[in-house]
Amino acid sequence: MKALVPLLFLAACGASPAPEFLGAKRSDVTLNGRDYTVFQKGERVEVIRLGHATRGEHQAIRATMIELIPRVTGCQLRENTLTGDSGEMRGSLNCPA
Repeated sequence: MKALVPLLFLAACGASPAPEFLGAKRSDVTLNGRDYTVFQKGERVEVIRLGHATRGEHQAIRATMIELIPRVTGCQLRENTLTGDSGEMRGSLNCPA
């Protein structure tokens, strides 16, 4: 039982950022019934989907992740910089001065 305690704490942490986003501002968001974590560091952003997605859901999830970026960051996504898939994506932002 003692061995399970650390695993439970890790599971409760949710999404962890990529190394380049360590120290980033974290926002946890629910949209369209799904949970996401958005990390913003300067003019870079990372969005992580939490939970399982079934076949056929990925295109809508990706669109939702793209929609979240300006809502959460207040910045415009530079779409040509977007990489990733419906589980995790990263991109660059144009933020107002």
